[in-house]
Amino acid sequence: MCDLHVSDAVRYTGVDDTTIDLFESQYPAPNGVSYNSYVILDEKVAVLDTVDRRAAAQWLQNLEEQLAGRRPDYLVLHHLEPDHAGSVGMLLEKYPDVAVVGNAKTFAMLPRYFPGDYSARSVTVKEGDTLSLGTHTLTFVMAPMVHWPEVMVSYEAREKILFSADGFGTFGALSSGESWDAEAARYYFNIVGKYGAPVQALLKKAAGLDIRTICPLHGPVLRENLGYYIDKYDRWSRYEPEEPEGVLVAYASIHGNTAKAAKKMAEILEKKGCARVVLLDLCREDQAAAVEQAFRCGRLAALSATYDGGLFPAMDHFMAHLRDKTYRSRRVALIENGSWAPAAVKVMRGYLEAMKDIAICETTHTIQGAVKDADIAAMEKIAEELLA
Repeated sequence: MCDLHVSDAVRYTGVDDTTIDLFESQYPAPNGVSYNSYVILDEKVAVLDTVDRRAAAQWLQNLEEQLAGRRPDYLVLHHLEPDHAGSVGMLLEKYPDVAVVGNAKTFAMLPRYFPGDYSARSVTVKEGDTLSLGTHTLTFVMAPMVHWPEVMVSYEAREKILFSADGFGTFGALSSGESWDAEAARYYFNIVGKYGAPVQALLKKAAGLDIRTICPLHGPVLRENLGYYIDKYDRWSRYEPEEPEGVLVAYASIHGNTAKAAKKMAEILEKKGCARVVLLDLCREDQAAAVEQAFRCGRLAALSATYDGGLFPAMDHFMAHLRDKTYRSRRVALIENGSWAPAAVKVMRGYLEAMKDIAICETTHTIQGAVKDADIAAMEKIAEELLA
């Protein structure tokens, strides 16, 4: 674990969870996830966040090794979500004299997870407050709704480290060796992405700091080329597509006819010069990956079968996810399939009209069963409108 340490004084005590299958019981984690925790060793000792209780035993062992007989003076809680604060109770039981550092919202929420009276051991901080540990000093920056209301980050002035809570995090255990780029976008758009305005507010505060290292609560510690990561977050939180001309062709097909239409649509788009076309079967693709691609691309072609008078469930799930993650500022084309009483376009339009700055192509189309020449001609016209 020593190669993960931030510096001689700032030690990594986190744990890889390679047994988890679904993060937050919904996002596939094929390469696991890391629960990051840090300890600052100075005249005073501060533990920065805990880990999910799934990994508590290993975390306590890691912490003891780094403490080397010392006892922590402070436990700093940047974020109370259980994957980061799940082991608070165990730490407080093991070290009953430790002071807990959080903001007013932290201490309003903490008893909901760990009942008790924290008044005698709490250190309540607000925007700009500092905590001196000796040669290291933490300055606290409030970051509400990135992505819970009690979230804060801290900046260590001597080593110029930003402890960024869920910001700049990724899926994937550190032992997997994945780069930050491999899972950062899927993590951002599904975990943090709804909260673009709060992320923008935090980035503005961070712009005034000389940051040399970013220590998130998931994923790798970031030490070089920080402007690259910050620029990504700036673009993502502004809801700007990384590939404005790219098209996601997302489809939900029952018996394969809508799938054939989607594949034909992708072919048409490529022939018309679209540089990047992503074709996704929503019935089989990870929905989180589909949401990621929808945000990466500037355009979306959604093709769905009608089912029980509405949308086929996989498309309904996708549209609901887009709505909930604040999908916006995109151009969308709609195609439905229905042998009788087609309704998919109407339902998809209803979802999209509730979103902000969505330009829905004027031309839509209804396929009735198998794809025919007339359907291909209609898709040609829709493709032109989508790419215009």
